[in-house]
Amino acid sequence: MPDTAIPADTAPRILAVSESAAKRVAFLIEQEGNPNLMLRLTVSGGGCSGFQYGFGFDDTAGDEDHVFEKNGTRVVTDDASLDLLAGSMLDYVEDLMGAAFQIKNPNATASCGCGNSFAV
Repeated sequence: MPDTAIPADTAPRILAVSESAAKRVAFLIEQEGNPNLMLRLTVSGGGCSGFQYGFGFDDTAGDEDHVFEKNGTRVVTDDASLDLLAGSMLDYVEDLMGAAFQIKNPNATASCGCGNSFAV
């Protein structure tokens, strides 16, 4: 998959994972000591812009989950979250301000300064 987000008007129900994000997730999973873990990405109501992203680890995927893989690293999200994430890209960015996961979401019409919440 390319390392860019997909335009919102053509966004299929996929979540792209950048090379940088895949490497960071693999590193964090190695630190946890459980190779069966996946990064779970969720969207819930809240935050200063209406919706907020959530990150955690999970070792199971349910019937309503969608799993996306990059270089053996798996990212899982539920069906409702994927509606708001469709066409997005999960990235991991390191710069002078620090390091963090970023979601490049073509569905977001606005986001807060910290990048953890968005509006559609």
